[in-house]
Parts: sequence; structure tokens; C-alpha cells
Amino acid sequence: MHAIQNAHRNATWWLAAIVGAVALLLATPAISHAGESNPNNDVCLGHIGAGEPEAGNEEQQVKYTFLCNAPITGYQLQSQIPLTGVQSPPLVTELLGKGVNDTFSCSSEFPGYAFNCVGGTKAGDEYVTGQFSIATKLCAEPREDPLLTVTYAYLEKGVVTQAISGPFDLGRPEGCPPDALSGGDRLNPKTPVKKKAGKKGSGKGSSTKSGSTKK
Repeated sequence: MHAIQNAHRNATWWLAAIVGAVALLLATPAISHAGESNPNNDVCLGHIGAGEPEAGNEEQQVKYTFLCNAPITGYQLQSQIPLTGVQSPPLVTELLGKGVNDTFSCSSEFPGYAFNCVGGTKAGDEYVTGQFSIATKLCAEPREDPLLTVTYAYLEKGVVTQAISGPFDLGRPEGCPPDALSGGDRLNPKTPVKKKAGKKGSGKGSSTKSGSTKK
């Protein structure tokens, strides 16, 4: 029941975030993103790894980085293990690492299983880099493997339109030693190979004495 209530609160916050993104967009010149391509089919790629330690925080920091092929006005990261915090705002840069004025504001209820970010990138192929915290070690199983969903709010013929793309799997943490689950991810998990039990030996063979049989 508690998980359902958390999910409901997160969904409510996400809808509020969308409304805020739309309001922000309406304050800027309209972009007919849909005229160029279908924004519901945008593609994003990314990865996670060890984050930078934070003063006064002993919990494991996880760094995430992703970029999309088109502008976005919001995103959500969904975890399969409890999250305990999120860094805000994340850093937005060009492909060569130069900072830009684009930004996001991230928030959620913690502990939880997702956080939401609202803001915007003005162009595609901009890196979004941030970090969040978890209560377990980075390489301990089950390892963090977040899913990314992105949104884009735009004006199409005077009507506010909302597009959603994803989920995209950011994968298991980079830099961890391989184990039985390595080589898979959350959307395409690898089934651990069970070791075949060796055949048990029959032990010492029984011998049959020769000779006459007593009747």
C-alpha cells in the first residue's frame, strides 16, 4: 500500500512538472518540433557510474549522463532499488564539454524509486549529467540500473502538445567487476547460467565371486 501511495504521489508530481514545463515553454517562442519529426520517437543514450562523494553524506553517489537527439523539457529516472537523494541542478553541456545556459530542476520524495526533472535543452545532442544517492554499494547486487523517460512540450498549431519517449535503459554501473549478471541490463536481463552438476561416481564396483552356488 505504501508503494502504491508513493507511486501516486510521484505521478501527481510528474503531471505538475509537465504543467510547469508547458508554462515555461509558452513564455518562449514556439518551436514546431513535430514538423521536423515525431518527438515521441526521440532517442536517448546514457550510462551510470560512481559519483563524486558529497561532504557530510556517506551514502553511495551514482553519476548519470545521457543525451538525446532532440530538445527535451523534462525527464524522469526510475530505479529498481530505493533512492535516497538527488543532486539538483544537473550540469548541461555541449558535445565538447562546454557548459550551456540550459538547466533542469530535480526533486522527488525520498526514499523513493524515481525522481523528476523539469527545465529544457534548446538543442539535441546536449549532455545532461547529474548524480543521485543510494543506500547500497555501487557494485553490490542488485546493481543500480535506471530507466530514463523524457518529455517534450511544444505548441503545434496553437495547441499545447506533450510528447513522451522511452524508457531508455542507462545500464548497470560502469567500473564494476563482472559477475553472473554482467552482459545484460534491466530491459534485456541476462539469465545466470546454472552450473551443471557433475555425475556422481558409482564408487567401488562390486565384484562377483566365482564358484559353485549353494543350493
